[in-house]
Amino acid sequence: MAPKILCVAEKPSIAKSVANHLSGGHVHARNVPGNQYVKNYEFDFAFGPPWGNCSVTMTSVLGHLTSNDFPTQYKKWQISTCRELFDAPVITRVAEDKEPIARNITQQARYSKALFIWTDCDREGEHIGSEVRQAAVEGKPGIEVKRAIFSNTERAHVLRAAQNPVPLDDRQVSAVAARIELDLRLGVIFTRFTTLTLQALGGELAEQRIISYAGSCQFPTLGFVVDRYFRVKNFVPEKFWSIKLTHRREDIDVNFAWRRHRLFDRMTVVILFERCLAARHAKVTKLLKKPTSKWKPLPLTTVELQKLGSRFLRMDSQRVMKVAEDLYNKGWISYPRTETDQFDKGMDLTRLIERQTQDNAWGQYAQGLLNGAFQQPRGGRNNDQAHPPIHPVNYVAQGSLGDDERRVYEFVVRRFLACCSDDAKGESTTVEVEYGSELFAATGLLVLEKNYLLVYPYDKWESSQQLPHFTVGETFEPTEANMTEGETSAPGYLTEPELISLMDANGIGTDATMAEHIAKIKEREYVMTQGGGGAAQGEAAGRGGRGGRGGRGGRGGRGSGERSGGSIQHFIPTTLGVALIEGYDSIGLDTSLGKPFLRKEMEMKMKEICAGRKSRNDFVQETLEQYRDVFVRTQQQVELLRAACRKYVFGEGGG
Repeated sequence: MAPKILCVAEKPSIAKSVANHLSGGHVHARNVPGNQYVKNYEFDFAFGPPWGNCSVTMTSVLGHLTSNDFPTQYKKWQISTCRELFDAPVITRVAEDKEPIARNITQQARYSKALFIWTDCDREGEHIGSEVRQAAVEGKPGIEVKRAIFSNTERAHVLRAAQNPVPLDDRQVSAVAARIELDLRLGVIFTRFTTLTLQALGGELAEQRIISYAGSCQFPTLGFVVDRYFRVKNFVPEKFWSIKLTHRREDIDVNFAWRRHRLFDRMTVVILFERCLAARHAKVTKLLKKPTSKWKPLPLTTVELQKLGSRFLRMDSQRVMKVAEDLYNKGWISYPRTETDQFDKGMDLTRLIERQTQDNAWGQYAQGLLNGAFQQPRGGRNNDQAHPPIHPVNYVAQGSLGDDERRVYEFVVRRFLACCSDDAKGESTTVEVEYGSELFAATGLLVLEKNYLLVYPYDKWESSQQLPHFTVGETFEPTEANMTEGETSAPGYLTEPELISLMDANGIGTDATMAEHIAKIKEREYVMTQGGGGAAQGEAAGRGGRGGRGGRGGRGGRGSGERSGGSIQHFIPTTLGVALIEGYDSIGLDTSLGKPFLRKEMEMKMKEICAGRKSRNDFVQETLEQYRDVFVRTQQQVELLRAACRKYVFGEGGG
């Protein structure tokens, strides 16, 4: 009798796809009692040594199997007991709605020689794999456990993954387990403390069921929004002056830019301008003509997909990721959660290009790449050693996709084709002149070869009006010279692409969770989004904060995001969002909850766990001690938090 192998994927769609590939379509599906989404797929497959020909059962989970909580005696909400939660025991158990799924794995493992885990190949997927392992071990202690390494559900890729399994990475499991424990402890402690403290103020806050501590990632994310809000609110315009020089030659008006750009002292500019007028003639001091290029884009990462999706596809980052996940689950694109911006040199990119030649919109361009225009993609600096950059895996006709799917798929394809193209080529001309004692310059651009721009309309690089002929050493009397006046303008409210860039630069969240954190502060009504310019300058957007803590989204989460209409969304903090950040900042903590430093340090330590340089217990205890100090200081100066709420939520004392 052939030995049995149990395979478990992270979601039903992956289980079905992998089962169909491994079985060659000869598969028998059985329902799993207690869950309508999960099925057991039964088939035969020839694995590599030492397993050989095996009977296979392929099933799945629905994200995380387990959840963490405190024992019953810690359920009561009291400020006096918040501090106890730093040291209280944490119970990990299978979530009630996941019990039928865990039971199915346990039962199937009893008759299996080995367990193959097919969860997503990232830290979170590794931890879900450990939960699957625990359920299997309960059915058969000592069962051999392996995991498949894969980044898309293309048949050849799946077959290679099945033949070359590796051990589960317990370092990554430990890093995620530590983060889950810290998120629970800190979330409950600061949510209870903040809620009980502010509800006592009465009024609108007394109506709040929960005033959530948005988390060690979400609170700094809110902090970025509030920081920009105050930059806008407190902005004071400042007048400046400049000199504009224009000369008409060969029916072309050439505008020369002042090298100093602008000055904030009017009398200085008046003096410099009068010197220019006194000189009457300008002299050409430099003429430079040189080839120039606009570089093609780097291969696509998750962060770039979220930023550019928000900018060009008019979806919020959470919606972009939801659609990308759907396209991945259907086998059209590679795994959409990756930090890698370089393709492996041995990857057969021409085979992927060939699949796109049948498309009416970009097929002809793809064929041109195959006919000799192909260029090796640029290589960025990042490689997560788990997944390649996001790229199309198979071709799908656009008419077979929904509207959002079509736009995300088209973006991924065009980005990939652009990466495999040549840079755009052009010629720039710069004319520099001296007028009085001041230098001015005019620049012209002639685009000679658009190359990647022909398939990638998201970048713009256009020829400017060509400059007429000038000669070094010649003099001319400018057609027009003026002294101009202007004033500085306020920055705009934070856009989602800007917010994601700030999160990425400051280590807030991972490429896989940034959209989630943004969605949470919106859901809890600590920020509002508006198209275009948003609210009137300096106004926070009303009261917010009816959101409860809820569970962590992402794996098995529901949120699908939203379309952001016809313009890029701007984030405006609500009065409660402003009050929370200002309140905690005003306490004077060295590492405020609203700043990114604590979370950035946590992310660095998680990476140290993954590298084997730090233990889970050391990381948890070090972090808890940091936050314990924050909590004690907050208790001592809690009146500052109350004062911020009175000021911003109730409008007391101005502001």
